[in-house]
Amino acid sequence: MKVRTRLAVTAALVIVPTVAALLCIDAIARHRAAEQLLSAIVVSRMPMERERCEASPASWGGLFPGGLPLMARGPRPARDMPPRDVQPPPPPPDERQPPPFGGTRRPRPAVAFAYDEHFVASNPAAPPIAPALARAIDHADSAALAFAWRTSEIEVLLRMPWGTGPCAFVLAQGTTGEWGAVLPESWVWLLPVVIVFATVLVAMGPLVRRIRLLTAAVQRSAAMSYGEPVLSSGHDEIGELGTAFDEARRQISSQLRERERREQALRDFVANTTHDVMIPLTVLQGHLTALRESVAANEHLDASVVSSAMDEAHYMASLVHNLALAARLEAVETRLQPSRVDLGALVARVVARHTPIARERRVSLDSASPPPPVEASADLTLLEQAISNITYNAVRYNRPGGHVAVVLEALPQGRFRVRVVDDGPGISPAELSKIALRGVRGEKARTRAPEGQGLGLHIAYRAAELHGYTLALGPSEYGGLEVKLEGPCAAPPA
Repeated sequence: MKVRTRLAVTAALVIVPTVAALLCIDAIARHRAAEQLLSAIVVSRMPMERERCEASPASWGGLFPGGLPLMARGPRPARDMPPRDVQPPPPPPDERQPPPFGGTRRPRPAVAFAYDEHFVASNPAAPPIAPALARAIDHADSAALAFAWRTSEIEVLLRMPWGTGPCAFVLAQGTTGEWGAVLPESWVWLLPVVIVFATVLVAMGPLVRRIRLLTAAVQRSAAMSYGEPVLSSGHDEIGELGTAFDEARRQISSQLRERERREQALRDFVANTTHDVMIPLTVLQGHLTALRESVAANEHLDASVVSSAMDEAHYMASLVHNLALAARLEAVETRLQPSRVDLGALVARVVARHTPIARERRVSLDSASPPPPVEASADLTLLEQAISNITYNAVRYNRPGGHVAVVLEALPQGRFRVRVVDDGPGISPAELSKIALRGVRGEKARTRAPEGQGLGLHIAYRAAELHGYTLALGPSEYGGLEVKLEGPCAAPPA
């Protein structure tokens, strides 16, 4: 359902019951007012009419003398009206014809009839007393018929003060007037209601047009991958809605660009990884083939071939592990699983893990930790892999006979630092600014290990960023590279 239709239906659902309620209240009020007026006139005039009524009960009744200007029902009294067989004069034209729209109609004159204490009338023209009125008058001085929509007739039964005789009760009948008890006497009061209803519908026109323009702008922006801005004029709620749509468009556009960047990076990553895995795998296959031929010929195994094969196997294992970790870090929302980590034990595990590799490459690998335990609140797997990658790079890109040291330090103000120092070929200052990018390696590292993928430092940087640590690369005092990972220690246990 459209907005304008919905508003029209809503307005109708509010206005129609309201008007109906007003008409009902007005009708009930007119009915009650007519009953009270008729009762007041009868009560005020009956003491003067008692003598006439009791003297001639068979002829008393009809148009009440001096009563409401109501049309007579039944015979008229002999003294004031023509005989009973004479028809009353026709009503004026304005009483015979319905009034024009907005006009009023005068009510008919009231009639009254007398009854004794048993509700029996001497006048043969008197109508019978309704049982409901007879029951209601038992414990009251007056009773009236209940209000009904189908008629404008009113009927009131009154108990006279003397309570006996042929005029103990008086039944007064009449009709209510037209509008005027609550509502104005003219139908013209409906005109403002219609004007308000039409004004609301007309006023919705510009509002609906602005909503349609905003809808079209959002659809155009969506068709252009949210590259086109969503413009909406005005400072009202529709303007705020347009601003919210445009802000959402910018966020979606940013997310789409980021997703496209990630997808492109993933495609490049898969391509680079495929190339990087195939080279060491081919080398390893060649070494294994040579070893198989030596075994088949009962020849002495070449230790250098075995060492090279182990080196390639270690490299591929490290690469596969880094690939899984990189996939986790590339998630839109990476969630850490922090715990208390003993950094001294972590460094010892990393050094022990890389000692066989360092021994094969004839690189000395040592570590140092302070006697008091140094702990941090970190994701154990991610932090250990970051330090492991830094250590592996230091061992792998070092020269035979080189040295690598992993040093844990406790700093003032509750901080720690892990330093990985080597005396290898090092990295030029121009390359240090871009070395953390995934897939980037120093030129000497490329020359010494062209099959390397460069993923280790990228993971180390990302892990430091997620933990709020700092990771800095710089030349070491021994001519190689020094990597420093620094962050806050864990709070002392309670």
